[in-house]
Amino acid sequence: MSEKTSELAIRSRRAQFNRAIEDGDASAIGPILARDCVMLTGTDSAVIAGRLAQVKVWKRDFASAARLVYVRRCERIETSQVEPIALEYGHWEGRAREGKVGAASGSYVAKWRETREGWVIEAELFLTLA
Repeated sequence: MSEKTSELAIRSRRAQFNRAIEDGDASAIGPILARDCVMLTGTDSAVIAGRLAQVKVWKRDFASAARLVYVRRCERIETSQVEPIALEYGHWEGRAREGKVGAASGSYVAKWRETREGWVIEAELFLTLA
């Protein structure tokens, strides 16, 4: 797959992930995550390991009436020329669902891998800046 095609595919998957968060659809998040994916959260550095654990956390988050809607905005994607992997760099924001007021924000990096099922997230690391 060409670098441009890979970048477009990753950006599309990120848009699907953002849409799933907006819609509160944890089942749509699962296929975008690798089975053994890892997330390191921004504020408390909690480690959430595995697709099932992450989907469980999202389901719990979506059930909260006061939940935030998180949006990741991709700024740059760097693809490997020797392996089917890539890094995504960007900024994230958590905002109140109703007021659309930003409650938290920061930077993130995500490692992606191309599989038979498409590009999946293997790891995400978040830094809270505000």
